[in-house]
Amino acid sequence: MDDGADHRPGETRITLPEGFDAGLHFIGRIRTPWPHRRDCPRNGLQTQELCTIEVDPLFAPALQNVEGASHLIVLYWMDAAARDLVLQQPRHADGSRGTFSLRSPARPNPVALSVVELKRRDGDRLVVHGLDCRDGTPLIDIKPYFASTDARPEATVDRAGTRTGPVAAPGR
Repeated sequence: MDDGADHRPGETRITLPEGFDAGLHFIGRIRTPWPHRRDCPRNGLQTQELCTIEVDPLFAPALQNVEGASHLIVLYWMDAAARDLVLQQPRHADGSRGTFSLRSPARPNPVALSVVELKRRDGDRLVVHGLDCRDGTPLIDIKPYFASTDARPEATVDRAGTRTGPVAAPGR
């Protein structure tokens, strides 16, 4: 699905396969103050807004002990994003970039990930800070964030994609 935005010069579209390899069960919806993709912040740290993750009653028992985590990894489905772009033209860049080198919502499988701060739990709802999606976005999964295993302080990103030499992070 596409949100109606025009594709920029330098972008390349593909024809997607007709079938799918897997199925998903959306486990809830995300409630945010942003009704449209264009209203969303570029990332969840650019706003102080609190958002609510509504977990469907069927999956609500899976929230047991979630309050033990100060931060969560939230996976969600960017259902209004284009899925047919393999090259994109970011607004901040002079040339096109491969979809897999970007965090854009436009991708073959529009799965998004945010690390959020859990502010509180209200039954089957989680109030969090750090989301960047439009209101009503389908929820795929919630996982605890473990700084001991999820953080990679040595990670780097060459935004221009011009790095030469080994891909491994320095010191590896």
